[in-house]
Amino acid sequence: MVSSETFDTSKTFGDLGLPASVLKGTEAAGFKHPTKIQAALIPVAMMGKDVLGQAKTGTGKTAAFSLPVLGLLKPEDEFAALVLVPTRELAIQVCREVKELGGHTGIEAVPVYGGKPINTQAKALERRPAIVVGTPGRVMDMHGRGMLPYDRVKVAILDEVDRMLDIGFRDDIRRILGAMRQRPQTIFVSATISPDIERLARTYMKDPEKIVTTEKSLTVAAVDQSWLSVEPWDKKRLLQHLLEHEEPDLTVVFCRMKKTVDQVADYLSKHGIDAHAMHGDMYQSKRDGVMDKLRGGRLSVLVASDLASRGLDVDDISHVINYDVPEDPEVYIHRIGRTARAGRGGVAWTFVQPDQGDLLSGIEMLANIEIPQKAYDDFTPGPVPSDVASYREAEKRRREELASARNRLSASVAPPTAAKAVDPNAFPGGVVPSALPMKRLGGVVRTRRR
Repeated sequence: MVSSETFDTSKTFGDLGLPASVLKGTEAAGFKHPTKIQAALIPVAMMGKDVLGQAKTGTGKTAAFSLPVLGLLKPEDEFAALVLVPTRELAIQVCREVKELGGHTGIEAVPVYGGKPINTQAKALERRPAIVVGTPGRVMDMHGRGMLPYDRVKVAILDEVDRMLDIGFRDDIRRILGAMRQRPQTIFVSATISPDIERLARTYMKDPEKIVTTEKSLTVAAVDQSWLSVEPWDKKRLLQHLLEHEEPDLTVVFCRMKKTVDQVADYLSKHGIDAHAMHGDMYQSKRDGVMDKLRGGRLSVLVASDLASRGLDVDDISHVINYDVPEDPEVYIHRIGRTARAGRGGVAWTFVQPDQGDLLSGIEMLANIEIPQKAYDDFTPGPVPSDVASYREAEKRRREELASARNRLSASVAPPTAAKAVDPNAFPGGVVPSALPMKRLGGVVRTRRR
């Protein structure tokens, strides 16, 4: 059943002005009705207008900008479209989707990103592809080497603009867009539109069409979500317990810090669970090896950081476990969007510590749902560690002493003090000047005329 909350069921992709070669790609991908962001953005982009589009993750926004770009370009175009993305993994994912959707157009797309040898990507650019998808740093590097000209760019797309600004790409974006002599058609796509993004749009766009959609994420409704209350010292044991007793299929465990990713992956491996880590500090070759295992079905548990998981596009992920509650509710949507792909259902469990209720509430407000608590009676929490017990006892005593001191202070009344007389002719400290200060002009002290 197609949800009218996410899809525009009154339209098909044939109604959006796309050429026949692109429509063949949508049919091959199994697309029937466009999502609301696709239905709104594609016709405007096909008219050549600048677009500032806001849509939640999981609403088909990659296809929303990829399809019109494929429709606007010709196979013989060279470096005609530049897509900027925040991470290597997202560059790979977006390029893969562009290739799949453009399979009947003859248009070539090439990804460029850090962590791979320059020579390999330089050879790909020698084919002079119509579309280049890349991270800002590698794009500037290739441009500086004369391998990626900006003067042929007809369409510039910035995907996940909010994320790019968050991780410090503002200056890089300005350098890239500012170096384009002829202003291209420009499309910004972002989960949120902040004042910073609007200022950036005003600088590099001409009368942009602002498109804001309110549809539900494709993934949120399809994911069975729940949360589990757990103390921080029990999290590894609870994770092990869930993986052993629930026996999920392919699972991604999200941690907030790289150090935690390594610790959790090591713990699971030592307890007989086939787990692999992936985070930004790993060599690209090692990350690629993990991704190959993941896509080849040779891996059962991936423990990942948020940044490293951007672009993680594998249809067979059945479970997402939020080992750490994300501080940004949007990150939660990104995480659970790794499951429930290609029409499948998915499961998301979130570990919530007793002091993290506000983070859970923020997620529920953003997703406009109430996430139920998952009861897990057969898991026995461990004892409170001695150092934690000592710390809590010390904190309790400190709060009691502080409250007692406040009570004593409020009970005592300070005697009134007489205000000191102030000499209006005195400088601070009570010094009365005997003459005007000397004037210093041009580094020379001037006294009297001679």
